[in-house]
Amino acid sequence: MHLGKSVRLERIFNRNTRRTIIVPLDHGVSVGPIHGVVDLRDTVDKVAEGGANAVLMHKGLPRRTHRGHGRDIGLIIHLSASTDLSPFPNAKTLVGDVEDAIRLGADAVSVHINLGDETERNMLGELGQITSRADHWGMPVLAMVYARGPKIKNGFDPEVVKHCARLGEELGADVVKVPYTGDKDTFSRVVEGCEIPVVIAGGPKMDNLQEIVEMAYDSIQAGGAGLSVGRNIFQADNPSRLVRALHGIVHEGWNVEKAMGVLEELEVK
Repeated sequence: MHLGKSVRLERIFNRNTRRTIIVPLDHGVSVGPIHGVVDLRDTVDKVAEGGANAVLMHKGLPRRTHRGHGRDIGLIIHLSASTDLSPFPNAKTLVGDVEDAIRLGADAVSVHINLGDETERNMLGELGQITSRADHWGMPVLAMVYARGPKIKNGFDPEVVKHCARLGEELGADVVKVPYTGDKDTFSRVVEGCEIPVVIAGGPKMDNLQEIVEMAYDSIQAGGAGLSVGRNIFQADNPSRLVRALHGIVHEGWNVEKAMGVLEELEVK
């Protein structure tokens, strides 16, 4: 592996556990300035304090979020975009390049692909172009791969998610993000079919913290490499507290009971 890529991966992954907690903050493009991504500098402060390994955002946001103080945190620049206002919200298009990320001091780039969409071939072509260019510069690539389209009956189907993960690896990504399949046994099969690190998406906003903690724990037990969780973290009542509990799960070998105990203890205080 290119030395520069190895160095950058160590900035977004814990070098001891080889796992990561990534907090995506790219939602403003797709849905607008929702709660949690309005005061971005404050949100970055909170997730960094809790122990997140990296944040992910579009290229215009680092100027709003560079803090110059506090705990360091990795930066991933997202290169794909679409909006919920579009008649084709699953059709992602490139809105940046690897050189943009290099100029911003980023540690990685990310690209979003929706398999099964009518524009799948364009997204696959863009992923291939980005992984080639990124490899030239030693820049890691996170591929966010989901199944969303007319032929997709269930985007969480283990066979479908296995396909998503494997595609990311085969087209040159260094890390792949996929939906969690819902249980350890099926997700372990996803991980087995892919030799690059597999992290899980956070999905829609969940009803309670225990659901998030249990999902994180089960995915790690299945061999997952960590989490890429957005609104379930940045829209939490206390993002720092939640990230601290998830850090225990991902990096310190905590079980669900210990993580929930810390959350409850801090809640009382």
